[in-house]
Amino acid sequence: MKLGTILVCDDNADILTAMQYALEGTFDRILTLLRPEDMLRTMAAEHVDMVLLDMNFSIGDNSGRDGLHWLQRVHEAHPDVPVVMLTAYGDVPLAVRALQSGAADFVTKPWDNDKLTYKLQGIMQAQQALAPLDQVEMEHIRRAVDRADGNLTAAAKMLGLTRQTLYNRLKAHP
Repeated sequence: MKLGTILVCDDNADILTAMQYALEGTFDRILTLLRPEDMLRTMAAEHVDMVLLDMNFSIGDNSGRDGLHWLQRVHEAHPDVPVVMLTAYGDVPLAVRALQSGAADFVTKPWDNDKLTYKLQGIMQAQQALAPLDQVEMEHIRRAVDRADGNLTAAAKMLGLTRQTLYNRLKAHP
């Protein structure tokens, strides 16, 4: 089973080509960009399930701030899309800063294709395993209503809600 669409952003065309080959059996679509400035526009136009983002771009001072900056921008616009940082072997402390800033994980260059795909599959599976909060809440409410044999007053009491609040939540999510 393929994992949807991944967007790979790196300013090295050879890295993008290598990623294209490495990931073609894992993802349905692989979008590649040389410029991080194009990511948000691309993500607005295309459904993207994951981003693989370089830490350092040839623009700027190569301190990793470019990658961290774009990580933050992606999270602001698409908080549910996991971002995996791509970094040179010596930049592991910087990659740790990226994890602290919300990156799902990081991959060091050069990478092992099998380890790369295994890591990305794990991240996607973990992402898909999390149910939306509204869904979890509704499942919990429905269990309480079932336990109360359909009595909304009793179910509301079990949930620590007023009857009106429970009624409004049920009405909002039929």
